[in-house]
Amino acid sequence: MSKTPPGPFESPVSDRDRTAIYLSILLALFLAAIDQTIVSTALPKMVEDLQGVERYAWVATAYLLASTSFALVYGKLADTYSRKMVTLGAIGLFLTGSVLSGLAGMFGPLPLLGDGMTQLVLFRGLQGTGGGGLFAMTFIVIADLYTPAERGKYQGFVGAVFGVASVLGPLIGGLLTDHAGGWIPGVAGWRWVFLVNVPLGGLALWFIIRKMPRLDPKEVQASPDIMGALLLLGGMLPLILSLQLDKRAYPWLPGLGQGAPVGDLASWVTLLLFGTGVAVLTLFVRRSKTATGPILDFRLFDEPVFRTANTTAFFVGASFMSITIFLPLFLVSVLGVSATRAGAALIPFSMGLVFSATMSGQLVNRLGYRRQISGGLVVFLAAAVLLALMPADVQYWRVTLYMVMCGLGVGPGMPLFTLAIQNAADVRLIGQATSASQFFRQTGATVGAALMGTVLGFTLGGAFASLDTEIPELAGSGIVIEEFVSTGGAGLRDEVIASFEIRAASATTAVAATAIRDEGISVVARLEVAVRDAFTRATNRIYGFTALLILAALLFSLRIPEVPLRTTHDRASPAKHDGESQASVHESLVRCTRSEQL
Repeated sequence: MSKTPPGPFESPVSDRDRTAIYLSILLALFLAAIDQTIVSTALPKMVEDLQGVERYAWVATAYLLASTSFALVYGKLADTYSRKMVTLGAIGLFLTGSVLSGLAGMFGPLPLLGDGMTQLVLFRGLQGTGGGGLFAMTFIVIADLYTPAERGKYQGFVGAVFGVASVLGPLIGGLLTDHAGGWIPGVAGWRWVFLVNVPLGGLALWFIIRKMPRLDPKEVQASPDIMGALLLLGGMLPLILSLQLDKRAYPWLPGLGQGAPVGDLASWVTLLLFGTGVAVLTLFVRRSKTATGPILDFRLFDEPVFRTANTTAFFVGASFMSITIFLPLFLVSVLGVSATRAGAALIPFSMGLVFSATMSGQLVNRLGYRRQISGGLVVFLAAAVLLALMPADVQYWRVTLYMVMCGLGVGPGMPLFTLAIQNAADVRLIGQATSASQFFRQTGATVGAALMGTVLGFTLGGAFASLDTEIPELAGSGIVIEEFVSTGGAGLRDEVIASFEIRAASATTAVAATAIRDEGISVVARLEVAVRDAFTRATNRIYGFTALLILAALLFSLRIPEVPLRTTHDRASPAKHDGESQASVHESLVRCTRSEQL
């Protein structure tokens, strides 16, 4: 049995054990990735059982808050302590949060934890704390297992894991919710969405405990800056909350929302949260530049690859989320397809992503990373433009084709951004560099979803507000049409029919009553056309802005320096980094490699 050289390990590790470590870390990543989609299918049943529909969005937001906020913290921990122990800690937190989420509300209200819905939100946050670590540690551990030259093909499979998870998540979530309730008496089916993580996570734990070396840092690192970590978390929490809040109830600026006058506190919440987040993150940046053991070493920004790749990843993350969130809404509200068919439209997207992410990793040694990232973004941009031009009667197969193009375009960036950053960064800061890539991409996704949600809300709000003048027959109905913006027009048709039925009931003759009902049917038909047009206009506008985000990503991607992939383990070649720039670090590594070859 062949042995890998003792590069990043304390002792040689067999190829079989290295493969076992790789597969176990991918399994843990799969759990974290699928958890973002499997819960969405079961969420309606959760809130029904726990009686917390008003906190519906918080179940997803809590996970997002925790996973994004802790990404950078895990990078510093990985650079300071045993990566094996950090990985085990992340899996342990994820599994603990999974079990507690599955038990939320089973024992009624609890002291300090509140009712079942509040428990679920809190435990989802704990689960996200571990899930964020799994995302970061996957790439960090792969960096220890393989050299940059061979790492691309293995990181390519990471993109495939995300694609498969996005396809299987909704399906498994629905099956468990509908059919797992009979497995154990008294345990509802939706609880298995969380509890199913335990056996799979336990398998990953077993392999990592048995097979993975400790992977201690070669050099002693300063302990993590606790105050910096608190400032990071204290800034990210209000910032992400300000982006996630419903902008119709909590507008960006006072007086722009619905139902909240300028002097009302709700109209100032978003602005106050956003300002607080920016102010605290500014303090975090200032402290990180002077503290020993910062959570994010800002010397990393001296490296051009780190700057440009992370900026590109930010815009890609924003456009990726904008594409996937709003397409099902368009299909259901405009084309009138079922929710199942709307969800199925994302399967071609995932298949294209899996194919291009896997192939880009296999081809990186021949084509490099910049050419593949930029080429993929050209395809992604073309697809976004086509989506922005969709008419209300677009054929379903065309939408499917556009989504395949989106997947093919966005796929190469999944593994190659991280690979480029790891290849160029100071080898002693590889954990922070890797987690920063995840942090910027996920922050971009949060910003993109929030901005496009605002575009949707204001476009529909303006369109619905004009229906009174476009359909004058609604003027005397007593229906406040703008109240139906939050439901996307759902229920508006029934309200209009009920209004005309009331008028028909008070008619003096049967002929007059029939005429009023016929008028109501005509009004409803025109109203449905107007609502479809409003959704079409909103979707076109969203994808138009998304195309601009992709264009920005493309322009930045062209500026990513193409650095040849090293053929030695990162941890086998510690770099000197005593105040010198990241570019100088890389030059010294190249000189060392050339001298070894000579």
